[in-house]
Amino acid sequence: MRTIKLTLNGTSVSREIEDNRLLVEFLREDMKLTGTKESCGVGVCGACTVLLDGTPISACLALAVHADGRAVTTIEGIADGDRLHPLQESFLRHGGFQCGICTPGQILAAKALLDANPHPTRAEIQHWMMGNLCRCTGYYKIIESIAAAAGAE
Repeated sequence: MRTIKLTLNGTSVSREIEDNRLLVEFLREDMKLTGTKESCGVGVCGACTVLLDGTPISACLALAVHADGRAVTTIEGIADGDRLHPLQESFLRHGGFQCGICTPGQILAAKALLDANPHPTRAEIQHWMMGNLCRCTGYYKIIESIAAAAGAE
């Protein structure tokens, strides 16, 4: 067991955890932030994407101890109170989701893209989002939602 201290969605958190606790388990079970989904368990689908110091990572592969002293952002942390983040609004407005399992990871990956490149081309969006899989859509609405948010930001 060890104590980790991190900034989680803008709030300082200190918790005692087992050394082998996965970040996705820490977020979902210990912190009750269930927006981060576990799907494949091997880091290839993107459903568990969170931002670690602003960089998208697969929380199903990262140990929670690696977040010690760092900032973790989950889907629950990007809204401003009751006001949704522009990407969340755009996904709603443009139908960028179906079942919703991949949506939190899609939005967080897109946020990292738009933070680095506020006005990406559609080709840049498509390339960036290749690590986030969706079994329900043909990706057109996801790409459209991100492109629309990029124009709105």
